[in-house]
Amino acid sequence: MKIKFLGANGTVTGSKHLLMIDDRRILIDCGLFQGYKDLRLRNWAALPVDPASIDAVLITHAHIDHSGYLPLLVKNGFKGLIYATGPTYALCEILLKDSAYLQEEDARRANEYGYSKHKPALPLYTLEDAEKALKQFKAIHFDQVLTLFNEIQVSWHRAGHILGAALVKVEAKGKSVLFSGDLGRLHDPVMNAPVERPVTDYLVLESTYGDRLHDKTDPKIPLAEIIHRTFDRAGTLLIPAFAVGRAQSVLYYLAQLKKEKLIPSVPIYLDSPMAINATKLLHQYKEESRLTDQECQEACAVAKYVNTPEESRALTADLTPKIIISASGMITGGRILHHLKMFGNDPRNTILMTGFQAGGTRGAQLLQGSRVIKMYGEWLPIKAEIQLLTNLSAHADYEEMMIWLKESGHSPKKVFITHGEPNAARALKARIESELKWSCQIPSYLQEEML
Repeated sequence: MKIKFLGANGTVTGSKHLLMIDDRRILIDCGLFQGYKDLRLRNWAALPVDPASIDAVLITHAHIDHSGYLPLLVKNGFKGLIYATGPTYALCEILLKDSAYLQEEDARRANEYGYSKHKPALPLYTLEDAEKALKQFKAIHFDQVLTLFNEIQVSWHRAGHILGAALVKVEAKGKSVLFSGDLGRLHDPVMNAPVERPVTDYLVLESTYGDRLHDKTDPKIPLAEIIHRTFDRAGTLLIPAFAVGRAQSVLYYLAQLKKEKLIPSVPIYLDSPMAINATKLLHQYKEESRLTDQECQEACAVAKYVNTPEESRALTADLTPKIIISASGMITGGRILHHLKMFGNDPRNTILMTGFQAGGTRGAQLLQGSRVIKMYGEWLPIKAEIQLLTNLSAHADYEEMMIWLKESGHSPKKVFITHGEPNAARALKARIESELKWSCQIPSYLQEEML
């Protein structure tokens, strides 16, 4: 059994881990790279392994940095099945189609306005490619043991984080390896906590917040303060949010604030068809969350849903104070861009970041102090107030990760630390080695290890 690291090494995006068992090749996660240009260019380069040689794909959860490369994998020759939990498949139906739409729309816009050096600019993949990939999915139940190729056992275990998110355990040749995917919070008010860590020989562990602790303040308090400050100056609050997970958490807190009359009665809009559809899935998969029926209903009803592009443009043109929740969460694409273009240059307004911003993204640039960002081939000045709420994150911080690692009472032979910026990965490695005395390694891109 060997593992090859094809992504999420030195970065939080592009998750892909190739497990080789005799002559079988199994890919765990199949995500897009995001952020810095040199990372994004990997999406366009040939995959370091022939897609046609891969026998199966196992998905931990639906976020694009874990699933967004699937249409291209299928387009380039992958013929096998893609296994994921039912909620993950349902979310991938939304996310992959939306990702394809954005790819096509970006290419169309680049050709129309001539700001791409490629003539013509082409999408990475199309809606047709996404639909073909979705036909190769097979939904799996949590804790179900799937036998692949008569000798490999695979199981999915709840990881919290978002609907359907799973720890994926693979057993073969008398060895086992557990892939954490993205690990959820222990006390998230919306999502259930991750289950106790299954016994495993090897652990592939994310480290997104490996060097940080989340603020333990109730997010409602700073959120209410930001809302009041923005509306006191007759501004609009613009909230870039990941359509799956973060948007629903923001809706939950806004519903609670309104219910408790802690914020003014201002219009709230959810302007992301993808986020709207993901929010509706909260009802369908209620067992995945901690919300009561009433809380779920209140969260889903607190905002007006903006569906069509025409409605979205009208919302941008309306300069009356309001709250707009839109995707994408790192401001890499989607309707948030035209809202940012309209509202970003007014000091009365606020842009509230609600989660991790990968290096090189517009969200990261704003948090680092940039007040001019490039969008649609032109430079856009930013004068709005910039804020960040770290305690809305759906990722466990290092304290929560250490609790999760310790609670099961057994030690893996080795931990491979992935899915983190270099400082975060190194900090988590040092903490695990110091407190648990476990062997840890931070694999580099394309590194291969015998298990």
